[in-house]
Amino acid sequence: MQNYITVMPLLTAVRELPLPGVKLVDLARLPDERGVFTEVMRGDWKELLGEDSIVQVNLSVTCPGIVRAWHRHLRGQNDYFIVVRGSIKVCAYDDEEGSPTKGHLVEVVLSEARMQVLRVPGRYWHGFKVVGHEPAYLVYFVNRLYDYASPDEERRPWNDPSVIPVAVNGRTEDPRVGRPWDWFYPPHR
Repeated sequence: MQNYITVMPLLTAVRELPLPGVKLVDLARLPDERGVFTEVMRGDWKELLGEDSIVQVNLSVTCPGIVRAWHRHLRGQNDYFIVVRGSIKVCAYDDEEGSPTKGHLVEVVLSEARMQVLRVPGRYWHGFKVVGHEPAYLVYFVNRLYDYASPDEERRPWNDPSVIPVAVNGRTEDPRVGRPWDWFYPPHR
């Protein structure tokens, strides 16, 4: 049997999303008669990592319908999210004065059904909501160690009415534009 690792590239094209530095990449799932193999992070994936080096890996298990938002990191932490079970909706929001993307929000659904890595620069407010009827298992990689004495984390409420996007995924005609962000806005609208 051939060794799939040497036959296929394991990182597909990295896509830049509408907020600078927010990147999404599909991971190669390599099935064989034993199961499936997927590389989820490598130090030589420079198109995704840039100058980042991963120094810590965390697992978050979150119950259905729960929102974990909003927070940001102002001392250079970047997050790399991978959902290994369940599904989440991740949002990143730019409210930096003078930024050309001020008021823009990026929304991505990550799921076990499609292995992807989402890179979120820590300067953006970000968080997620579990979608679906089972807990979500989120593995996330960071480029800065968590400092227990002085955490690089600023928080605001998940339902902060001042989070009002002017564009969602680059679209100004999205019906959620111009109103406080609603994590529970029905997906069918």
